[in-house]
Amino acid sequence: MANKSRNEARLKRHNRVRKNIYGVAERPRMSVYRSLSDIYVQVIDDDKGMTLVSSSSLDKELKSKLKGKTKTEQAIEVGKLVAQRAKDKKISEVVFDRGGYRFDGRVKALADAAREAGLKF
Repeated sequence: MANKSRNEARLKRHNRVRKNIYGVAERPRMSVYRSLSDIYVQVIDDDKGMTLVSSSSLDKELKSKLKGKTKTEQAIEVGKLVAQRAKDKKISEVVFDRGGYRFDGRVKALADAAREAGLKF
């Protein structure tokens, strides 16, 4: 029961934040989802309803790098990869959507790595 209500509270926070956060083509939304074992991030154009760039700890090109690393270290690698893919698509600025999670731990590590790799938000 605790897991369900915890996730419901997260979704409630996410919906409250999403009222004000909106990604457009010039500045798309970078959305984070954190599961118990993995982390996923998408860069989304909300006008078209399209995912422009995505990355996760399950990506084939990251699998060998992530072996034996902690979840926070994995989030750093995912942040670097999504920033690189965004730069390849000529996306330099995004709006960060933390998905209702606290800006701490893996979410913060991913955001900081994306900033260091060249994304502005």
